[in-house]
Amino acid sequence: MNTNEGKIRIMRDDKISSALLKLSLPAITGMLINALYNIVDAYFVSGLGTSQIAAVSIVFPLVQIVIGVGLTFGSGAAMSISRKLGAKAYTKASVTASTAIFYSIVSGVVITAVSLLFIDKILVALGASETILPYARSYGMIYLAGCMLHIFCIAMNNIVLSEGAAKMTMFAMILGGGLNTILDPILIYTLDLGISGAGIATVLSQGITFLVFLWYIMAKKGILRISWKLFSLEKSTIKEILKFGVPVLLLQVFSGMAMGLTNTAASSYGDSAVAAMGIVARVIALACYIVFGYVKGFQPIAGYNYGAKNYKRLNQAISISLKWTFIYCALVTVIFIIFPANIMHLFSENDQNLITLGVQTLQANAYVFVFFGAVMVYSTLFLALGNAKEGSILSLARQGIFFIPAIFLLPYFIGLNGIIYAQPFADLLAFFLTLCYALPLHKKLKLAYERI
Repeated sequence: MNTNEGKIRIMRDDKISSALLKLSLPAITGMLINALYNIVDAYFVSGLGTSQIAAVSIVFPLVQIVIGVGLTFGSGAAMSISRKLGAKAYTKASVTASTAIFYSIVSGVVITAVSLLFIDKILVALGASETILPYARSYGMIYLAGCMLHIFCIAMNNIVLSEGAAKMTMFAMILGGGLNTILDPILIYTLDLGISGAGIATVLSQGITFLVFLWYIMAKKGILRISWKLFSLEKSTIKEILKFGVPVLLLQVFSGMAMGLTNTAASSYGDSAVAAMGIVARVIALACYIVFGYVKGFQPIAGYNYGAKNYKRLNQAISISLKWTFIYCALVTVIFIIFPANIMHLFSENDQNLITLGVQTLQANAYVFVFFGAVMVYSTLFLALGNAKEGSILSLARQGIFFIPAIFLLPYFIGLNGIIYAQPFADLLAFFLTLCYALPLHKKLKLAYERI
């Protein structure tokens, strides 16, 4: 398959820094668009009132879980596909991709049915008060009705990226995100649909992205062939996808749980507290998703070169990734420390309690964000190398293993400050755990390189 050689040359032959940029920039764009869907919705909905923006905050954990399901099949398949492409097993890679897409569609349908059936109970469990619930229901039901589109697009974005078709993923995601930005003010204000308009804009935009990816499949533009004929019922295929996809899902589920628990804890302090925590969560998610996107570009390069036993090239990718993510996270830290009030004023001008609480929370998170890049590089690296256990633990550490105990215990002892400092406390512990795993890994890779 000579056409395959042209597609995978980036991962195999290009200068590492160039290869990382070529693959990570489109991935960053894709993840950034996912974050911007929520930022844009929150920005335009903020003009409707505090309860409405709090409603978007309540639904945000559900969005995180939906993204997690898409990443389960997309990212899980991508990690397997990149190694198969490195070993020149092209047919097996196509079987993996086809199976992942099929299950992503089925999962989307199931999530829609179950979530809509229990929508009120779910929203109340996520911290919706009586004043927030009607708005959360209006926005949430529309988003969940179309979440299959979102899941499919995320899965396809990761799978297409794994074969090196980076420009395609960038085009599809930018098109959807740009349309959402245009439709939001029209549907919310011009057509007077209120918060429902934000949900409709999101679903319509994701529908357009869905059609672009569907065209890509039908026109057979990529290396991989995605077809019902290649769908596999073999346990080994889905097991391999889930082996690397479930840790990503759990990361998103725990992220959703973290936001839900934060909303619940904040709800006793009023709608302004819920809205403030939701805004900060979105802003931090925007910053985090750039790192998420970068490591998605790093992942196929790491997986491919590990599969090809090119350990020198692998080590170069690790070193550059640690350097670049540290610089980026340091810049974000500076911005969050210096301009927190400016950021919060984008979402509210009149609710001073919301702004004050948001500024405190944003600054508290800023001081430890500098470590975030290293945690993500190594959690992705372990998964790319096939070390699911270590990768899973590091993926779950930040908003699962450490955060959940923190959000339960800290508010009990120090009240509202406990909610503010729960995430920074968890981030710091996650970094120290990463160091404990990273040092032995580098010794292992050094030995492998010396044996060649």
